[in-house]
Amino acid sequence: MYYPMRITKQNRRTAKSGAMTKSYLLPLLFLLSVAMCWSQTRIRDYGVEIGVLRPGKLNAITDVQGVQVGHLTRIEADSIRTGVTAILPHSGNLFQEKVPAAIYIGNGFGKLAGYSQVKELGNLETPIILTNTLSVPTAVNAIIGYTLEQNGNENVRSVNAVVGETNDGYLNDIRGRHTTEKDVLEAIKNASTGTVAEGNVGAGTGTVCFGFKGGIGTSSRVLPQKSGGYTVGVLVQSNFGGVLQVAGVEVGKQLGQYSDSFKYSPDGSCMILVMTNAPLDSRNLERLAKRAMLGLAKTGGIASNGSGDYVIAVSTAEECRIPYKTDNLIQKRPSLRNEAMTPLFLATIEATEEAILNSLFAAETMTGRNGHIIEALPKEKVLQMLRDAGKIK
Repeated sequence: MYYPMRITKQNRRTAKSGAMTKSYLLPLLFLLSVAMCWSQTRIRDYGVEIGVLRPGKLNAITDVQGVQVGHLTRIEADSIRTGVTAILPHSGNLFQEKVPAAIYIGNGFGKLAGYSQVKELGNLETPIILTNTLSVPTAVNAIIGYTLEQNGNENVRSVNAVVGETNDGYLNDIRGRHTTEKDVLEAIKNASTGTVAEGNVGAGTGTVCFGFKGGIGTSSRVLPQKSGGYTVGVLVQSNFGGVLQVAGVEVGKQLGQYSDSFKYSPDGSCMILVMTNAPLDSRNLERLAKRAMLGLAKTGGIASNGSGDYVIAVSTAEECRIPYKTDNLIQKRPSLRNEAMTPLFLATIEATEEAILNSLFAAETMTGRNGHIIEALPKEKVLQMLRDAGKIK
């Protein structure tokens, strides 16, 4: 998918290296976005299969029908390495057609906006925005404006914007607060179904995961027909620590790259979005959200004291939408029985694990603020470990 990337003539570093000048900006933006989508590698590209359930066609959150993702990436000069990622559960007016939702806090060292109303009412009424920690207020303002200006919302006087974040301040001049409301609106405008760019894009532009370059990652799972045939899609913004494991192999330990050795801080955050077309109410969505933390744990994440680990779970099922105004005092919406949840739990765990790994495999080495360099995951070394463990040939 296309996402805009801002690059100034002073910039001499992209996600890896190379020079770009203003005169080449316009013709190269499209080519760069397409090339990055095609050049990104994912863990399945190497024959590594996570779990037992089948991924969707794109192995992305957009396999859930109607879900759209958009990025705005800012790589400018030598210190701006940040961005915005927007996720829309459906293409209509979300305020008028709310969707069931829940938020689970794995560890609450974060600045997530909009939590209390989702917890209280069990629904979502705006796009979900991911950005950096100090840009949350800017994103909230943008979402409020976006919602108030939509047709049909002329009399709306209260908006619950949901905005998540991780701190990209090692690579990015976070104190400069370079993200603008226009950036947020552009991410929403450019949101689409289809392939989702991963790695050093959008809200994942300046993030760090397990001491390596992290970023945006996504994955999906499709249940067998006997379990309902539902799809679960996950998108993550990875920026956390622990002891990295890939398909059960202790990669971080073998590399000597793990938090307790003080090679890097375990603090950070991970935003996890879970979307499904299964008809679920907010109670069972919260149960689903809890399982995403098990997927994080399978990658070696530890939800440290200084980590903001949040899971936002949404049902996109059209029959479960909640109208803003109705004359009917009784809500009648289908919802899966409790005993039907187990396959969805497994799907969420597997898709979360793979989404995090995809964020690492797709990310590239980046140089940022004060000359800080974060290396990409050493994939060849990791793949050899997987071969030695019999995970791939």
